Amino acid sequence: MTDHTTDPDPAAGGGRQAILRAARRAFALQPYAQVTLRGIAAEAEVSASLIVKLFGSKEELFAQTADFSADLDELLDAPLERLGRHLVLTLVRVRRERHTDPLLRVVLSLGMADERTVIRVRFRDQATRRLTDRLEGPDAELRAELILGQLLGLGATLSIHRDGGAGEQTAPERLADLCAPALQRLVDGP
Repeated sequence: MTDHTTDPDPAAGGGRQAILRAARRAFALQPYAQVTLRGIAAEAEVSASLIVKLFGSKEELFAQTADFSADLDELLDAPLERLGRHLVLTLVRVRRERHTDPLLRVVLSLGMADERTVIRVRFRDQATRRLTDRLEGPDAELRAELILGQLLGLGATLSIHRDGGAGEQTAPERLADLCAPALQRLVDGP
């Protein structure tokens, strides 16, 4: 599977990820007008010129932070009969390898009425609709919302307890043993 979040220049790859993490936090926590490329660069420990080189503009950087499609490609890349377990294992792996959660940024935008609304709309349009389209049987949209809600809850729990919490110390396979059956029941439907 192609990783749409990496840069063709290996030297810039780590910088790209740091920029995306910093930008996601900045755009989720502040109104768009208050976010600056210099502020993002300082948090990412890169130069503002690298941001312009890699992303072009603040508008393009925001568009990439509000896009869930690459993360969804990875999360949903499993047959329906194994999707529940795959969702948990992929979420945990991405968090541990990339030090970021593929979905959790949508939670930070809740209740905001400015440009951050775009993040919620994109999440609904990309994540909820895409998962709904994969599910079979009745209540597909409701089941998709509940699946994504459980993944967001798992991501939030791991974030809250990231420093020494049991979830962070537990093997991904054990987390999947505990969480995936409930997800799989929603995937399978009635």
